[in-house]
Amino acid sequence: MKIGIIGSGVVGRALGSGFARIGHDVTIGTRNTEKEELLAWKKETGGTLASTEVAAQQAEIAILATSWAGTREAVEQAGLANLQGKLLIDVTNPLDFSGGGPALSIGHTNSAGETVQSWIPEAKVVKCWNTITAAFMCDGSFNGDRLDMFIAGNDEGAKQTVAGFLDQFQWNSHDLGSIEQSRILEYFAMLWITYGFKNQIWNHAFKLIRK
Repeated sequence: MKIGIIGSGVVGRALGSGFARIGHDVTIGTRNTEKEELLAWKKETGGTLASTEVAAQQAEIAILATSWAGTREAVEQAGLANLQGKLLIDVTNPLDFSGGGPALSIGHTNSAGETVQSWIPEAKVVKCWNTITAAFMCDGSFNGDRLDMFIAGNDEGAKQTVAGFLDQFQWNSHDLGSIEQSRILEYFAMLWITYGFKNQIWNHAFKLIRK
């Protein structure tokens, strides 16, 4: 399957490596295909580098892995028409560092997931992977067990596809419902981030236990 990643930072490269490892044809969209870290990623994975527009146009499934400040611009570069009707996995968190520490720039009555869906109404947006560090997005295994990842979106088929990817990456997946539940997931991400900054620990994750 052709996977187009919008965002060439650590998150985009980590997901690109993971999807390449399980046999997908991965293209990272970027404004600069000559960046050293991207050329190293290409050599390591056998993936492709292209403009953001080409990556989105060729993709069967797109992944949005940008910093929130650059997300709208990246989506516009990708071309709204190139994302219509496609599964778009939203990994963004609407973080604001203007006050010194991380905070959410939107919440309570809106979320990044809902905002992305409103920009591209015909896209099948699914929120996923926003509650874990990039290093472990494609590896949910822990001591012979699986950790837990939560998803949200309006399209049931799209969520089933994402759940299938999570299964391949050794995650348990849990569907929270519509894209509005991104509000919960983005606050959940703040729990992960706040704990990390407070303790300078970045290898933590979540496990749902039933007693």
